[in-house]
Amino acid sequence: MRIPLDYYRILGLPIQANADQLQQAHRDRAMQLPRREYSEVAIAARKQLIDEAYVVLSNPEQRQAYDATFLGAAPSPETESETPSSPPASSTAEPFTPSLNVGNEQLVGALLILLELGEYELVLKYGRPYLNSNKQTATKDQQLTRADIVLTLALACMELGREQWQQGSYENAAESLETGQKLLLQEGLFASVRGEIQADIYKLRPYRILELVAQPEEKATQRRKGIQMLRDMLQERGGIDGPGNDQSGLGIDDFLLFIQQLRGYLTAKEQQSIFETEALRPSAVATYLAVYALLAQGFAEHKPALIARSKRMLVRLGSRQDVHLEQAVCALLLGQTEEASRALELSQEYEPLAFIRENSQGSPDLLPGLCLYGERWLQEEVFPHFRDLKNRQSSLKDYFADERIQTELEALPSESEEIDEWAALPHQRSTVRPESTALKVENGNVVPVNRSARTSAQTATPASERQLAVVGGTAPLARGGTATLTPNSGVSSRPASIAPPPSGRSTKAPTPPSRAGRSPKNSRFLLIGAVGILGLGLLLFLVSRTLTWLEGAFSEPLLQGEQPQVQLDRPPVEIPDPDLQPTTVTGELNQQSARQIVQSWLDAKSEALGQEHRTERLEEILVDPALSRWRSQSQQARQENWYAEHEHSLQIESVEMSQLNPNQGFVEAVVSEKATFFENGQLDSASSYNDPNLRVRYELIRQDNQWRIQDMVVLR
Repeated sequence: MRIPLDYYRILGLPIQANADQLQQAHRDRAMQLPRREYSEVAIAARKQLIDEAYVVLSNPEQRQAYDATFLGAAPSPETESETPSSPPASSTAEPFTPSLNVGNEQLVGALLILLELGEYELVLKYGRPYLNSNKQTATKDQQLTRADIVLTLALACMELGREQWQQGSYENAAESLETGQKLLLQEGLFASVRGEIQADIYKLRPYRILELVAQPEEKATQRRKGIQMLRDMLQERGGIDGPGNDQSGLGIDDFLLFIQQLRGYLTAKEQQSIFETEALRPSAVATYLAVYALLAQGFAEHKPALIARSKRMLVRLGSRQDVHLEQAVCALLLGQTEEASRALELSQEYEPLAFIRENSQGSPDLLPGLCLYGERWLQEEVFPHFRDLKNRQSSLKDYFADERIQTELEALPSESEEIDEWAALPHQRSTVRPESTALKVENGNVVPVNRSARTSAQTATPASERQLAVVGGTAPLARGGTATLTPNSGVSSRPASIAPPPSGRSTKAPTPPSRAGRSPKNSRFLLIGAVGILGLGLLLFLVSRTLTWLEGAFSEPLLQGEQPQVQLDRPPVEIPDPDLQPTTVTGELNQQSARQIVQSWLDAKSEALGQEHRTERLEEILVDPALSRWRSQSQQARQENWYAEHEHSLQIESVEMSQLNPNQGFVEAVVSEKATFFENGQLDSASSYNDPNLRVRYELIRQDNQWRIQDMVVLR
């Protein structure tokens, strides 16, 4: 096989190199050893090519003859016809590329040198055909060489992926990394290298998500893929502000900034779906983001029901954040003017209240100013966070002029039927108001416009409030809306465009709006009444304790605690069925145990994606990363109200134990899978499928003497 290499490139020298440089380069190249995973055969093949290059170039006569060929023009057509290994001539003239003719025993050495030179595409081009040879009939030396070539191809995929990552081509980078990982998984080799590749894949996920969701809305498949990846990350982290580790390298604050950066590329409906789900964990950050999404949709699409939902969600935040302005806007849009006024009275936002009062002069209440403030706030601070609402123009006049609005508002509960939500909640002032930094677009970038900030002299900022404040910050996107990398010594572990939390906010003490206070005389009457009520309550408490003591003194002793209910027709403790087989499999891995493991996984999958969405059996047969992935899929199915009925048949093809790790094995199986999907109780024929011959490779790991599936890949 002819490989596009020459002796000068092998030694890393220019053609003008002298004898001393040649000797030094040969010494340096000989001392530089490849990764420790390579066999002695690969190292020897590499050294043989290095020595061969040195021998030819160190001999003046041989070097002169080699240089004449090396510096010559491309061969003539007659010469090409005499050289069967030369590529056919193309219509476009290409420069002559020197090449070496290497045998099979030298191929791994040549590929290794190409890898060291950064020629990753050439490594893949010339290495893949070798793997098509028959693996079963290969000799022991050929199997060893095959492992080295597999390693070289996987490393080329990893380095190519990192190179594409730095170039900003994130999906291509992921494809290269996954190709290398799949190759190693198919061969069952070099778990440590596969771990390196997997770590890069995890760190690449935030970049991929940004690239995918930034696609035009017509590319729905890519955008759905990005949203699903985001859901997977949220599941692994345990929520937006969760303590889990998704292996992305982003801490809590960095991840909050990533979410803020991502929001401008998601529609209001997409954000509602994501953040409403996350708010159930519960999460104050997700609750606030869900409120924004519901409020924006409700106002833009004239749907008061969504605004009512956002108003209910704000109640959860009222005990830790001053969200009375948002509550006032919600009440206003729902036609609940008295509630809107009460919410404004409780707000501690100085600048917005000053604006509202200024624009309500001459009016008996603050509603005119609130109308103007609410309309501007929605248009300038809320809408810019949604890709489908950035350029939307909506007004309160159009909103209330819609006949549907009047009909729906009349159907909503009246103010007297609702709970007075603001009066019942304690009003703890937050140090920084969430989303107090408004966002607007200038020259294509998102920049902050501070609305207000407050400090508290008595208490430190709670963690949840700090997180809300971070989400309220901004993270300008560079290069057309995707995260960028800073090419450094290696691949950055976090998007470089995610900026640190904005600093320099005003810490001026607030001046709360004046409200009518009670007179001192009324205060004294209230104090006397409160003392009287307290004394009466204490007297009643003492009387009840005395009666309880007397009753206990003259009554029979009672058994303490809840007593078991013993019945004659059933045992007091559930006795397990001796015929019931456990889900987990212990012992050695063979054809029988492998079939039981894979069948248990297929049954668990059917339950997780079935009508009940039960995930208990997933935890018995899977471990991460497979467990997190399928648990998230089941949760998404429940949220989106779809399920599937599965039918499976199974045939085990091969069972292999890892030569390096006795607690790791690989099972290759042919699975026939028929899935019938239902959405909202209706048959979804478009999503249903029947795959009769899926060849799947399962990676198994033994934990606590039980075999579980760690990962799986569909081979064809």
